[in-house]
Amino acid sequence: MLIDTYGRVATDLRVSLTDRCNLRCTYCMPEEGLQWLAKPDLLTDDEIVRLIRIAVTRLGIEEIRFTGGEPLLRPGLVGIVERCAALEPRPRMSLTTNGIGLKRTAKALKAAGLDRVNVSLDTLRPDVFKTLTRRDRHRDVLEGLAAARAEGLTPVKVNTVLMPGLNDDEAPDLLAWAVEHDYELRFIEQMPLDAQHGWKRDGMITAGDILASLRTRFDLTEEGTGQRGSAPAERWVVDGGPHRVGVIASVTRPFCAACDRTRLTADGQVRTCLFATEETDLRAALRARDSADDEIARIWKLAMWGKKAGSGLDDPSFLQPERPMSAIGG
Repeated sequence: MLIDTYGRVATDLRVSLTDRCNLRCTYCMPEEGLQWLAKPDLLTDDEIVRLIRIAVTRLGIEEIRFTGGEPLLRPGLVGIVERCAALEPRPRMSLTTNGIGLKRTAKALKAAGLDRVNVSLDTLRPDVFKTLTRRDRHRDVLEGLAAARAEGLTPVKVNTVLMPGLNDDEAPDLLAWAVEHDYELRFIEQMPLDAQHGWKRDGMITAGDILASLRTRFDLTEEGTGQRGSAPAERWVVDGGPHRVGVIASVTRPFCAACDRTRLTADGQVRTCLFATEETDLRAALRARDSADDEIARIWKLAMWGKKAGSGLDDPSFLQPERPMSAIGG
């Protein structure tokens, strides 16, 4: 069991499969990209599956989320999903993607055992999409979303970040579109995870701003804390139901006390929090001669035992992680 000194138990594992991405979102990385991890530093498919097996069979992990960078760029993704689906007990498996390659891969991922997807989409306007991502791929994302829904990778959740002066007026339109297409929309406050360190707290669109905008067109009824559990999103019933909209307010309404997540980077580091500035190396233990599952589990437990009480975002002296979100996994 992965327990910390505050009594929280991690049952949800986020696995970054690559630091590479085929978009250049302004809130994530510079236009020219980043210094990618060297191939020898990345975990192999076998190493990823081994760590997930240890997490599921020895450490109580019940849910796996595959992330990146962009996880659909990982050549062995379908095989990794298939092998993890064969574990006993079988973990629930989802994937966070920008959706560009989803039209091509949704059928294979569903057949391999993936349960559902989260797709990042910040705007309904192709020109704004191009400005935000520096790529002209808006149609590809929409087609990927439709393919995921058609293949039963549901509920399909859409993750949206609102940026001042770009898409901050789109919240009601995005929710109307999500309701029409039976997607679950989740707004995420912009977080300090960009490589340029350009995030400004006083310039972000807050959860309060988002809800006020949505209420100009929709009746929202709070779902209640009893339904939320350890989920990061607060949810509201839209116009009496059945559709819901979520808001992940990592900055203004942190939910650290209920956190049940542990994170594995693409190069085999354990992160106890998305905003952690320290990591614990599992790759070295994996590659050591005569490495044993028990030893790897012991290192992982020790890392999680030292998890801090909160993210630190509410501290004015917050120290932003050196590694950008593309290398950590959202």
